[in-house]
Amino acid sequence: MSNYIAIKNRAVDERPREKLLNQGKSSLSTAELIGILLSTGTKNKSAVDLARELLYMAKNDLNQLVKLPLNEICSIDGIGPAKAIMIISALELGTRRTAQAVVIAQKITSSQDVYDFLSHKIADLSHEEFHVVLLNRANHIIRSLCISKGGMSQTIVDPKLVFNAALQHKASAIILAHNHPSGQLKPSQADISLTTKLTSAGKLLDIQVLDHIIVTQVSHFSFADEGLM
Repeated sequence: MSNYIAIKNRAVDERPREKLLNQGKSSLSTAELIGILLSTGTKNKSAVDLARELLYMAKNDLNQLVKLPLNEICSIDGIGPAKAIMIISALELGTRRTAQAVVIAQKITSSQDVYDFLSHKIADLSHEEFHVVLLNRANHIIRSLCISKGGMSQTIVDPKLVFNAALQHKASAIILAHNHPSGQLKPSQADISLTTKLTSAGKLLDIQVLDHIIVTQVSHFSFADEGLM
């Protein structure tokens, strides 16, 4: 005989919705929060059980869960496209909320500032993107732009696009940045060559290239911090 007990038949303090109402949102586990989103389970699994399966698929890492494509989420019996879309939407809302906490007009004083500003945009991507952060004379961010998108391990960057963006927005300085989906922080020879090329071009245009940041989910590499600029 199965030991499965439907959530509605469990003690009140074991039901996620009631637990949230009575004890607050922080009292719920990640699986319980996802279970609320899923709302219903199957004949033999509760919504929280399905949430645990989903988290297991993502190695209990929300950073990995963000990356799961819809078809993989739907491979779990009991999670169809509608529920998968709800989960993806909730995760995206969380990502945007975090990103909005960073004020665009902030002043860049370190490579960590750049990482904090960009990580929510590119750290979770499964492909490489090259961004340029445009700064005014006081090193406040004017805006950041995606210059190019590539594959898993490389993206092609046209220097003309980088400096065209800087000139259009009257930037006094720029910071280069791209992500490494592999999680590898060490710059490639291509990264080093590109940095040298763009730094030299910036000098001709009187636009200083302050740094080049490699972004991963957990950390970053700064060319300036490492004395490579």
